[in-house]
Amino acid sequence: MSFHRKARRAGIAALSVSALVARAACGGGTEEAPAPGGDTGADAAYNDHGPITMVQGKDNSGNVKNEVEAWNKDHPDEKVTLRELPDNADQQRAQMIQNAQIKSDAFSIISVDVVWTAEFAANGFIDPLPEDKMSTEGMLEPTVESGKYFDKLYSYPVTSDGGMLYYRTDWLKEAGVEPPKTMDEMKQACKTIKEKVKEAKKADCFAGQYQKYEGLTVNISEAVDSAGGHLVSDDGKPTANTPEAVAGLTWLVEAFKDGTIPKGAITWQEEQGRQAFQDGKIMFHRNWPYVYSLAEQSDIKGKFAVAPLPGITGPGVSSLGGHNWAISKYSKNKGTAVDFINWLGEEEQMIERTKATSNAPTRESLYDNPELTKEFPYLPILLESIKTARPRPRVVQYGDVTLAIQDSTYNALQGETQPQAAFDTLQTNLEGLIK
Repeated sequence: MSFHRKARRAGIAALSVSALVARAACGGGTEEAPAPGGDTGADAAYNDHGPITMVQGKDNSGNVKNEVEAWNKDHPDEKVTLRELPDNADQQRAQMIQNAQIKSDAFSIISVDVVWTAEFAANGFIDPLPEDKMSTEGMLEPTVESGKYFDKLYSYPVTSDGGMLYYRTDWLKEAGVEPPKTMDEMKQACKTIKEKVKEAKKADCFAGQYQKYEGLTVNISEAVDSAGGHLVSDDGKPTANTPEAVAGLTWLVEAFKDGTIPKGAITWQEEQGRQAFQDGKIMFHRNWPYVYSLAEQSDIKGKFAVAPLPGITGPGVSSLGGHNWAISKYSKNKGTAVDFINWLGEEEQMIERTKATSNAPTRESLYDNPELTKEFPYLPILLESIKTARPRPRVVQYGDVTLAIQDSTYNALQGETQPQAAFDTLQTNLEGLIK
């Protein structure tokens, strides 16, 4: 889970050299964007069937291997091989792009973070999907939109993600406090819990993910959006140095300074935070749905629940998460790739996947499925989180943009740069990257 800064910088630098000269926002932006490439012969290739390789980050749940085995049992001539990449999202992205740059057919279908779609599509790393063969009817609109570029579907939504606030129900009940709706309410709740709950006296208040990696971009974006600002506006313009955006960063900086967030959390990714919450070291924790099933297998089983993310003065806003399946431009047997992705997106598979991993399904009907809501009572909260979630900047140069966000904010969280100065620098950098 450790993050290797040198490796990431090297990967980003390599990608920047080969990136298209045009830089653009997609999905409603006003910039000039590189349109998708011409005919790649993909339509004909969708008739080819045979073995394929699916590529994704580490299978922490172990469930993907079960899915592959189930498919292979029924499709002996179209077997799927699972290839796992590192847990770190930046490293996954770098390996996927490097594979495309050498035009290798080693990767057939790839698990694409929702924020990579524009970059991968614009650079021709993935093919537009044959929409006549792949229906998205009944799927949550934000998840479908996350897979589009220039109104064409490039990645198929199978699992989504929305941030939620995990909390200890036993501690809140003993302290007589309700789940907080704002960040200030959370601070006050922590103070009361510390005073009234003996078991929580040494626990810190709150943490998310603040290591210098993609999780930091997520947490910064959520703080900014929850304060009423945006790093990039709906029309694709950088707006990082507005008063609202600065207010979001300021809250996080002050939280590190006054101890609301433990200083050690500056090194945390998802798993370090999850472990700290399960170990009773923090009272409130921002994380993804996957944590739920793992926490249910830990010592806090039956002692925790989730609530919507709190905002600065009102309800919070989650960054839209999730991974979609895309087909590599250089893949063989694309007909099998389409069939397998469709199979992964079937309702039956989504139900079983949700049970096994607690990841968010993309079919809206499953959020009030009695079989699932009985086991996962948080699903209605997660549904609202996804429906109201905001995408991180949807730009072709996403690798450079997310690195700029991390570079401009990491030092601020450590108290080395003032929030306004940090976002003034970010604004300048974004204006150079998004033209």
